[in-house]
Amino acid sequence: MKETILILDFGSQYTQLIARRVREQNVYCEIYPYNKIPGSLSDIKGVILSGSPFSVRDEEAPIPELDQIRGKIPILGVCYGAQFLAQSSGGEVLPSKIREYGRANLNYIDQSCILLNGMSNNTQVWMSHGDTILKAPDNFKVTTSTESVKIAGFKINGEDTYGIQFHPEVYHTTEGKVLLKNFLVDICNCSQTWTPDSFIESTVTSLKNKLGNDKVVLGLSGGVDSSVAAVLLNKAIGENLYCIFVDNGLLRKNEFKDVLHSYKDMGLNVRGVDATDKFIDALSGVSDPEKKRKAIGNSFIEVFDDEAHKIKDVVWLAQGTIYPDVIESVSVKGPSATIKSHHNVGGLPDFMKLKVVEPLNSLFKDEVRRIGKALGMPSFIIDRHPFPGPGLGIRILGEVTRERVKILQDVDDIYISNMKSFGLYNEVWQAAAILLPVQSVGVMGDERTYENVVALRAVESTDGMTADWSQLPYEYLSKVSSEIINKVSGVNRVVYDISSKPPATIEWE
Repeated sequence: MKETILILDFGSQYTQLIARRVREQNVYCEIYPYNKIPGSLSDIKGVILSGSPFSVRDEEAPIPELDQIRGKIPILGVCYGAQFLAQSSGGEVLPSKIREYGRANLNYIDQSCILLNGMSNNTQVWMSHGDTILKAPDNFKVTTSTESVKIAGFKINGEDTYGIQFHPEVYHTTEGKVLLKNFLVDICNCSQTWTPDSFIESTVTSLKNKLGNDKVVLGLSGGVDSSVAAVLLNKAIGENLYCIFVDNGLLRKNEFKDVLHSYKDMGLNVRGVDATDKFIDALSGVSDPEKKRKAIGNSFIEVFDDEAHKIKDVVWLAQGTIYPDVIESVSVKGPSATIKSHHNVGGLPDFMKLKVVEPLNSLFKDEVRRIGKALGMPSFIIDRHPFPGPGLGIRILGEVTRERVKILQDVDDIYISNMKSFGLYNEVWQAAAILLPVQSVGVMGDERTYENVVALRAVESTDGMTADWSQLPYEYLSKVSSEIINKVSGVNRVVYDISSKPPATIEWE
């Protein structure tokens, strides 16, 4: 039996972060919309109610059906979750006279409360709420307070049900991990056995049982998700996994040859397909970013379909889908309307009629990397920065030509190789070189030049949802700029992008 913590999502921006913090304690959890509670709760060891952008006083406020949970399974209500527990039990929740956003300190902690065991008096917490629990029901015991919020935490008498007004999952709650561990281990009695090794063992067993002797086809990208999925499937079904690695002509310099070689060294049954001409021809005369994405996506589908049909009796299509993609499709707010077309690699032709297997669809990106390391995969694949599906096609602003691809590949190679030699690569979430549709005047020797401008981009992030620009050393930037201008014909100016996300995005297109 898999021990699971159920997280009910009320639309909070922090819901995924709660899940990540739970899993950091080696406890498995799943996120469900508040109104889609699973029918069977036999594996559920505890339930966490998330925050929400709604007020419990709103007519449209999300109301979960907790009859099968309250008093039977431990509950932790966070922010909105705590307010819902209070109001639905007869308490009073009203708009705060003093809205509490940001840092606060717990100036009272009931040390007898298991949830708060080991937390320090005046410990810092993170608040983000416009409502306050002004009156608790009679069977509620106040367990912690701040200077301005008397009921910052409570326990319901006779139940393992707790509520807190602050967010234990965010970095600014300095002892949030202590609180979550108390809930998971001491209250829910979780065994903390959900580790990379246990995931690999259970997943390989499950894949063997699910796939049997069926043939499976998988499109490899060179990225961490599809690569880890391939190695897991290979452990389960060996030669019945057929991997296809397509060179769209928009990969990094020498990447197709190097990555294909490494895949074969890992024992994967992989076929490399050089389709550069097809992709470059499809992009001829196309400058609009979305049209470029569609041209690249459609070309990939055609190439992949042609190659897949060369393999007889394929039953399954494997994909490297990860958990944030799954959550997005069943979120409280419904599927996102802004998913970029290159993410929709699952849009393969209907006539392929393949069943889908997604061995990583319960994992976050950082967990995928930990699984890859436990599988002994090479670090240059596991630690690789995220790379867009359309590749350099959306890092070349304007029309994509063979000449412009070569310029950007050479620039990118200098940028990334220096980042590695300076020891900066693993400190950066994602780095990109962008070829701009701009030319500038320069001087080389005694000659006037009028050549291309490239922008360098590097950001720090945990999940790509938000990002800060990386403050790379001037010494490094100086060396890279000089090397690019001196060695890459056609470039005479280098600029560095210091925009954060939001308001900018990580990629330029």
